[in-house]
Amino acid sequence: MERLRGVPAEGNRVVFTSWSAQNHVSQMEIAGAEGPWIEDPEGRRFLDLGSQLVNVNLGHQHPRLVEAIRSQSEQLCTAAPSFAVGVRTEAARMIVERAPAGMERVFFTNGGAEANENAVRMARLHTGRQKVLSTYRSYHGATATAITLTGEPRRWPSEPGVPGIVHFMGPYPYRSPFHSASEAEECERALEHLEQVVTFEGPHTIAAVLLESVVGTNGVLVPPDGYLAGVRELCDRHGILMIADEVMVGFGRIGEWFAVDHWDVAPDLICFAKGVNSGYVPLGGVVISSEVAATFDERPFPGGLTYSGHPLACAVAVESMRIFEDEGLLDRVRKVGEGLLRPELEAIAERHPSVGEVRGLGMFFAVELVRDRTTREPLVPFNAAGAAAAPMVEFAAACRAGGVWPFIGGNRLHVAPPLVTSDEDLRTGLAAVDAALDVADALVAG
Repeated sequence: MERLRGVPAEGNRVVFTSWSAQNHVSQMEIAGAEGPWIEDPEGRRFLDLGSQLVNVNLGHQHPRLVEAIRSQSEQLCTAAPSFAVGVRTEAARMIVERAPAGMERVFFTNGGAEANENAVRMARLHTGRQKVLSTYRSYHGATATAITLTGEPRRWPSEPGVPGIVHFMGPYPYRSPFHSASEAEECERALEHLEQVVTFEGPHTIAAVLLESVVGTNGVLVPPDGYLAGVRELCDRHGILMIADEVMVGFGRIGEWFAVDHWDVAPDLICFAKGVNSGYVPLGGVVISSEVAATFDERPFPGGLTYSGHPLACAVAVESMRIFEDEGLLDRVRKVGEGLLRPELEAIAERHPSVGEVRGLGMFFAVELVRDRTTREPLVPFNAAGAAAAPMVEFAAACRAGGVWPFIGGNRLHVAPPLVTSDEDLRTGLAAVDAALDVADALVAG
């Protein structure tokens, strides 16, 4: 692929780039950014349609978040987690207050993978069991346990992984693994499948079921109504903990503080990162129920991180939550999702035969591209690479040519702009996507 302009040649050599063959890295240099826009050194602007990695929820260079870092840096830049720090306590208090009922404490990490690692550790110690179930269409991070929990192909090069992880099929109505004819049927059959897996693995051996509340990079798979409640009931029946991975969908992405609130489900542990402070300073964590927290009242928790609850990161988290409330963002996200994004994307789908399905909630949607709407053959094969992935590469290039920086996953465009993106900018970005889909339409069968 042709190297994007604006990147110093040496930049591709001295920085070891994640998930990449180093001799084929192609990067655009970001020279500046503001709100939902990023800019290269030549002044070309792109609408950040994926909020970088679905984390810059409040947009780039938000003045209140920048000021929170500056102000905290003048008071206290860093402190070990063994010390009490006011802003750390305040961030934890505010998170617990916004979490589902029954949540009591926060264990801070540096990001989402570490949150999932430590949540699993807590579950195993709390239950005295070892197995953890997670879905195939999932991504939970790249550390040892997190990558084993991951169900998709990024797991493969790290195998064999840590022991005790079992994968199962989650609901996906558009490509139902259960041959369902409706969302209600998909919910019922997916729960029956999970119960069978629990039965065959031995309920007494299972510490936790870990789920992305809404599957993220594997397709923006919104669970059918009743599914998460069914998982909760199944876990309760067998003394299994329910862990919600909300690294991508927590803190406003679908119009709720935590996505589980949309279905009124309370997990035992919630993992968060990304949107908690828009990634301005790395921060993640685990929100812990009172029952699990009590396990460690007299028994030390065998885990910790040097930068757990970093003061600068916590200061941004506190200010971020205040901005959400001051600007009424949760309500706006719900209104934008149903009043603008969904109808506009569905209208685009009507115009383009390459669009198989549009799905999502709030400001988190996927546009799934196909070669044939009837057979639902994906525009590119599962886990496509090289020449097989060329159609999506061409589509992404067409988006960039139209001034949009896309978030591509498999045969899908993920629409997850900063939550502060104006209606006008959203329509500008969607118009560019509309035009770019002509590239995909040219490959549609017949």
